Amino acid sequence: MPIIAGVDIGNSTTEVCLARLEQGQLQEYLTSSIIKTTGIKGTLANVPGIVIALQEALKNSGLNLTHLDEIRLNEATPVIGDLAMETITETIITESTMIGHNPSTPGGIGLGVGMTVTFNQLAGTAAGEKVICLIPKGIDFEEAAQGINAAMARGVIVQGAVARQDDAVLIVNRLQHKLPVVDEVTLIEKVPVGMLAAVEVAEAGQTIKTLSNPYGLATVFNLTAEETKMVVPIARALIGNRSAVVVRTPEGDVKARSIPAGFITVVGQKGKVDVDVEAGAAAIMEAVERVQPVIDVQGEAGTNVNGMLERVRQVMAELTAQPVTEMRIQDVLAVDTFVPQKVQGGLAGEFALESAVALAAMVKTSRLPMQQIANKLNDELGVRVVIAGVEANMAIRGALTTPGTDKPLAILDMGGGSTDAAIITRDGQVHSIHLGGAGDMTTMLINSELGLNDFDLAEDIKKYPLAKVESLYHVRLEDGTVKFYDNHLPPHVFARVVILKEGDMVPIPFDHALDRIRHVRREAKKRVFVTNSLRSLARVAPTGNIRHIEFVVLVGGSAMDFEVADMVTDALAEYGIVCGRGNIRGSQGPRNAVATGLVLSYLDSEA
Repeated sequence: MPIIAGVDIGNSTTEVCLARLEQGQLQEYLTSSIIKTTGIKGTLANVPGIVIALQEALKNSGLNLTHLDEIRLNEATPVIGDLAMETITETIITESTMIGHNPSTPGGIGLGVGMTVTFNQLAGTAAGEKVICLIPKGIDFEEAAQGINAAMARGVIVQGAVARQDDAVLIVNRLQHKLPVVDEVTLIEKVPVGMLAAVEVAEAGQTIKTLSNPYGLATVFNLTAEETKMVVPIARALIGNRSAVVVRTPEGDVKARSIPAGFITVVGQKGKVDVDVEAGAAAIMEAVERVQPVIDVQGEAGTNVNGMLERVRQVMAELTAQPVTEMRIQDVLAVDTFVPQKVQGGLAGEFALESAVALAAMVKTSRLPMQQIANKLNDELGVRVVIAGVEANMAIRGALTTPGTDKPLAILDMGGGSTDAAIITRDGQVHSIHLGGAGDMTTMLINSELGLNDFDLAEDIKKYPLAKVESLYHVRLEDGTVKFYDNHLPPHVFARVVILKEGDMVPIPFDHALDRIRHVRREAKKRVFVTNSLRSLARVAPTGNIRHIEFVVLVGGSAMDFEVADMVTDALAEYGIVCGRGNIRGSQGPRNAVATGLVLSYLDSEA
């Protein structure tokens, strides 16, 4: 009675299915296991992870390696996602003309416009002059308020203030006439003196309206039409802020420098097409579909996108010990996104959201790397290792173990790096496609759009729902419902947006609103999973028309996501398709489809 192990090497996880066969028939499924993939999928670095996953499965079954007759591997195709930030415009503020860091507690309300003067100069300012007072470090709130009150009593028209310390509310509470005050400006000594400036503070819960509007800036500073064009980056960077300061310097104000947009050349079986990355994701994907199936993708020399594509080739060449000239990119998924870019010259770490295009590139390598993995496993374990077949073909075999399924059937295997689709006809013919872009790319989009610089945090945001802690005894969930607790919540989560992760609360250490985080998360999933689901099914549909597919089963790690399956199901419902999560072997949910299919493929090899 041979015991067979099916091993599915994925971008994120490595899964094992262990089964006992007898006389050409499946006797029983023994167990399954799952661990995090070691290294990049389809490289020798996967071997340690495969060994651990096999040992775990054997241990669960009370077996050891000597009981194992054959290990069957999938043909793993690596996928690498990256950002090609070709459409970014770098905003350079010369002579420090903007402060828009949005402190949590600005003081006062309204808009003030006047010439900048230091606190020490205030006593010598003539009556009738409109000024913005700069309060440096070392001046406490009592002294600052007394100085401003005294100046205003002499007839100086103090329109607002900018403070180094976190004193805005304390200062405003002691003023005879309330002014807009922005505090926590760390580089206040760099704010130019004797220049026309504007300070704006909105009411709590609202955002500024004048300084985030190019025409508002034009009104305040009496700008020409040409000058108004130049302040657009400032206005964009201040959108959504509760407070801001803009100072007009004598020359230049703002210079915008565009990184030159690059072209990518998509080479396919139906021809070759050049597309400008600046045209956006839709234009890139239209070019890919026009010439597909894709043979290779190349970037214009000297541009960011070329650097990204060549880096992908170089990484894969090094990992697979193949010449870089033999590396071919067989698919790309392009997604429009936004990336927070630091505004050069800002005084408090200001960022502006700039357009970018995210690309997931799938590299086609030869069978050689997989054979290297098979050979190394054979040497280490002393067990026969076979490369059994393409992932999508194996996934459809596994999916057919879902109760209630039958041929004809299509599957969507949504993993960490790729989206695979396959369809099996009534007579058993299988057609499959392997496209780049899935869970990892979604995480990358969340990470970049929210400016987290923390891939693990972005992964948690992708996988789990959110809530806002409104008191020490209740939270408001992202769907608007309220959940109460018998015991008080940890103080460190109070008033924070938290991730509800496996019975725990993980506070998000950024000041993004819950609705903003949820919107970014859902849009990232739609742009990756829904887009790839539709294009992959169109590729495998016998007629090229998605509407001619009746049933689709969702498998793979991303199908377990709490909202991806619903998004894909909703999108496919428009085409009259019955779609739902798989339940492999009636017990595994959408997991383990490829590993189960690899075991079942052994029966065909014995036939």
